[in-house]
Amino acid sequence: MVKETKQQTITLIISTIVLGLVVGFSSLLLGELLDVVERLFLHFEENAKIPVPTQATAVNRLVSVTVGGVIVALIWYFLKRYSQPTVSINGALKGKKMPFWSTAIHVMTQIVYVGTGGSVGRELAPREAGALLAQQWQILMIRFGLAKLSTDDQRLLIAAAAGAGFAGIYIAPITGMLFAVEILLKKVDMKTISVSLGMSVIAMLVGSISKGFVPYYLIAQKSFALDMLPFVLVIGVLMGVLGAWFRRGFQWAGKYSAMHSQILWQLPTAALITGLVAMFMPQIMGNGRGLAEFAFVNTDYHLAIFLLIGALLKAAVTIMTIKGGAAGGTLTPSIAIGGALGVLLGFGYVLIVPGASLVQAGVIGAVGFLAASQQAPLMALFMLFEVCHLDYSALLPLGLTVVLASASSKLILK
Repeated sequence: MVKETKQQTITLIISTIVLGLVVGFSSLLLGELLDVVERLFLHFEENAKIPVPTQATAVNRLVSVTVGGVIVALIWYFLKRYSQPTVSINGALKGKKMPFWSTAIHVMTQIVYVGTGGSVGRELAPREAGALLAQQWQILMIRFGLAKLSTDDQRLLIAAAAGAGFAGIYIAPITGMLFAVEILLKKVDMKTISVSLGMSVIAMLVGSISKGFVPYYLIAQKSFALDMLPFVLVIGVLMGVLGAWFRRGFQWAGKYSAMHSQILWQLPTAALITGLVAMFMPQIMGNGRGLAEFAFVNTDYHLAIFLLIGALLKAAVTIMTIKGGAAGGTLTPSIAIGGALGVLLGFGYVLIVPGASLVQAGVIGAVGFLAASQQAPLMALFMLFEVCHLDYSALLPLGLTVVLASASSKLILK
């Protein structure tokens, strides 16, 4: 029995290293695919300074999203009708097999739609790719003569690989680990943390080959002062309520998303509406990075109405996109909505506390909205730290915001 346990431990270590490398490479490739699609459809290269194609013409943005919506609607229609049904990550954790080719096409289709400007997060694709690769690796383990893992360890590899997919594309290993531990497994022990964090760190290193270790969002003021704490007490509760309503919205959209031939008209319609909005407000395109960065950088109070409309429209088109049958994430859209609302409310706060940071108000709003919409306080907290490269002084205001947002969201979701 002891020998068998040692063999299983060795197998788990080997699996962590192999999957970290493979999943990290898959995230890198998905990132490259996104760049190719953006250059092809919108003629721009995304980065933190230029997160949306503002230099593209309004007609170009409209055509890009609309054509993208038609293309992916056709792909998803044929996938659902003529191929094996795709299996979610939660389904894989329950023992269902993810069909390789249909899942691979499904994953790449998500990236294509985000690249054309579709309003949905890109983070689901690398997570599903990670889970798929973990299942494929478990099949290969038998051929290589490695020890058979227990059911719990097999689930651990799938969850850790899903988190590593996120870590590889956003260069955020702690967030990847917490996604696996806090959201998927809901289990914290030495083994789950070691495997998940180890795999996410390796995937991050591989994924960084292409983009490097740069922040995903540019934050000018990273040192948080105590004068933001009164703001936290209010916005933490408010973001919890609003984030919970957004969660209800996208869960409803997912439950009643277009099926069969409905996707052929509902998703292109959602894409057309997104494109029409993008003609005048390109910041709502894609996963929401543009809106969040716009809020963090442009803190002129004359933009208050723009931020309010941007947050409302981003929430609306994201829910509409999911209802139309598209697959995708809601993490980065949540950051965009929360960030815009945070700066908007910050305009009022600086009248009471002159000198308070509007940029930090946006970050606080983003972390509260994210924690509530995902019901994952630790993941939300560390995601903002990692994607913004914040320093230790942010821990107190962001941590308190997460606590308040999580608590108030329960009043809506219970």
